[in-house]
Amino acid sequence: MIDLFFAGGPIIMSILTLQLIAVVFSAFKFPEWTKELGLFALATGILGQVIGLYGMFEGIESFGGNVNQAMIAGGLKYSTISTIYGILIFMVSLVIRVIQKPRFI
Repeated sequence: MIDLFFAGGPIIMSILTLQLIAVVFSAFKFPEWTKELGLFALATGILGQVIGLYGMFEGIESFGGNVNQAMIAGGLKYSTISTIYGILIFMVSLVIRVIQKPRFI
């Protein structure tokens, strides 16, 4: 699990972890911000994927285009780790928001 964390890019994954802590903290102190913080985590995850794809394309360019499909698939696999983590944080924020929403019966 730690390997996946560092494979997703330690800077982006650390930012996403801080955003997860912020989502949980906001559930108790600022419940109206929970969903927005989750959306921010989702956007950060997508940004991490775009940065990872940019790095992958730079690597392909440095090889002169002589890459095989396995290298491309590996780059795509690792670039999606931050997006998956961002989506999971967003889902946590939605679940917290649904639980906190007042119910009128």
